[in-house]
Amino acid sequence: MKINKSNPGIKFAAGQELQFFSILRERVDQYFETNGISPKGNATMFIKTIVMLTLYLVPLLIVVLLQPSFSISLALWAIAGVWLAGIGMSVMHDANHGAYSENESVNNFVGMSLNLLGGSVMNWKLQHNLLHHTYTNITGLDEDIDTKLIIRLSPHAEKKPVHRHQWFYAFGLYAVLTLYWGLFKDLVQYFQYKKAGLNRQKGMKDVFWLIRISLVKIGYFFVMVGVPVLAGIPFYQVIIGFLLMHVVAGLILSVVFQMAHTVEETQFPVPDDKGQMENSWAVHQLKTTMNFSRGNKILSWYIGGLNFQVEHHLFTRICHVHYPAISEIVKETATEFGIPYLEKPTFVEALRSHIRLLKRHGYPSLIEIGG
Repeated sequence: MKINKSNPGIKFAAGQELQFFSILRERVDQYFETNGISPKGNATMFIKTIVMLTLYLVPLLIVVLLQPSFSISLALWAIAGVWLAGIGMSVMHDANHGAYSENESVNNFVGMSLNLLGGSVMNWKLQHNLLHHTYTNITGLDEDIDTKLIIRLSPHAEKKPVHRHQWFYAFGLYAVLTLYWGLFKDLVQYFQYKKAGLNRQKGMKDVFWLIRISLVKIGYFFVMVGVPVLAGIPFYQVIIGFLLMHVVAGLILSVVFQMAHTVEETQFPVPDDKGQMENSWAVHQLKTTMNFSRGNKILSWYIGGLNFQVEHHLFTRICHVHYPAISEIVKETATEFGIPYLEKPTFVEALRSHIRLLKRHGYPSLIEIGG
């Protein structure tokens, strides 16, 4: 079914299901009021931002200023990739959801850290905040589950023979995510969103949108590739290092985000002929989203609480530093209403679940025969 993204006509269920989210919001609000804290970022969030930006920038500065051996430079590029992914998950993500600070100017400024990946904030907000968070796991609307080249994530997407091997090759394609993002994705999305009516800018505002996207990319590649070459580093070494950084960052980002929605336990609901969904929006989020490793504080710190995806999808404007505390409220309330609270105890178990989903959506008989 072809869906108009600018006016999809999707209607989530109402009735008694709305009571769940109403009571949950009241309880979460009460938690912040009782403890006298803001739902936005705190000193911990600010310190994390400084630490991650430092750990990303220092290796790159060493490469350019000290110009160590090629092997050491590659290690430094890889380290930068680890922290580039960390910034995307722990800093940029909260800021562009308006969860980093009470001050929207601060959110907008910190949100520009997306430029470190060569990405466009404007496009990201349309794809992620609007389409993904509103229509999670709905085929044709949530671009996160769109068929990507030869990866079939949705059971409702067209299946091709090549998909039977996707559980094996998918991670190679995940590794080029941020590179594709930096090179082409935003420009492709600009024209897609314009055609779909999501980009409603007119006249010079629309021209400025396209110019801004283009300038960000030109500036990004000049800084990341041009500056090291001008500093005297051989071009081939810079390109290899730059690609390695993006492979590391892309693989980390892709795997973490995939384990939240494209696992065996999550659902991929479709609307009926009238556009009606079976559940209310909040219940829909719980059925299409899974947590993992809630007890792993180190992992939670690094990936910005993205292992608390249930809480994030229900309360996008609450900073992730609060997710561990409110997760207990969410789980208890969901249990009280008989709504599933999906989670895996470890990262490895969640990863295995994603791989099994890739097998199931690529070649179902592999699962049927225990493959």
